[in-house]
Amino acid sequence: MEDAWFIRNVADTPAYAEPPFGAYFRLAPREAPFADTGINVTVLRPGEPNGRYHSERVQEDFLVLSGECVCIVHDTEHRMRAWDFLHCPGGTPHILVGAGDGPCAILMIGAKRDGNVIHYPVSEVAARYGASVRAPTGSPAEAYADCPDVESPTDLPWPPP
Repeated sequence: MEDAWFIRNVADTPAYAEPPFGAYFRLAPREAPFADTGINVTVLRPGEPNGRYHSERVQEDFLVLSGECVCIVHDTEHRMRAWDFLHCPGGTPHILVGAGDGPCAILMIGAKRDGNVIHYPVSEVAARYGASVRAPTGSPAEAYADCPDVESPTDLPWPPP
């Protein structure tokens, strides 16, 4: 499909649940993903990680839109709240986990490059949130082998309550 510009309101965008890793609004159409940048709005409940603790060769950036979360960077916890911004240069191990009393909405943006390598190190800190692998790996299939490979449409209010 040819690239085309568009405007999309998050409230009108389909949402998908990916248990146990929160839910997200897919801003790029599934049939035409963005070529250079991955971008979505993820909503995490308290205690819910957005994936496994990992690092990539490419930069990733995160802007908390509402609520609170914990980001684990280089195996250290940091609290984030609305309008806090996290920049992870390539090679920075990290993960985000919902915190506080309600949902946390996070704008997530990452560069895409051919040959991007993802590394999943073991993290005792991330393991407390169910967000660490048991053994280091470079394979997403191994990192997520214990998780259902299920993505399903879901109702996700915007903005979060």
